[in-house]
Amino acid sequence: MSTICEYSMTTTLFRQSVLNSAPPQNISIYLQALWYDAKGNWEKAHTIIQDIDDEDAAWIHAYLHRKEGDNGNAGYWYSRAGKSKPGIGLEAEWETIVSALL
Repeated sequence: MSTICEYSMTTTLFRQSVLNSAPPQNISIYLQALWYDAKGNWEKAHTIIQDIDDEDAAWIHAYLHRKEGDNGNAGYWYSRAGKSKPGIGLEAEWETIVSALL
């Protein structure tokens, strides 16, 4: 298990950490949700983020619902995050969110 802290992690290292069986230690709850999403565990990612009431959580929540295909719900959460639905693919959006939160 990696012990890399957020402040020394890059998006590439974070992406590589998905090969591990557990998320890196000392990462934020936001990055934990994105890590589980990248592992293919949408439900766990959603459970982690759904009850946090701030713009970063809303952004992740929007991304997750966009990925799910629930565009109406995604639009609501993008609005809560103060963002528009991006014109980029899901993978690019995931990387954008991770980069913003690292």
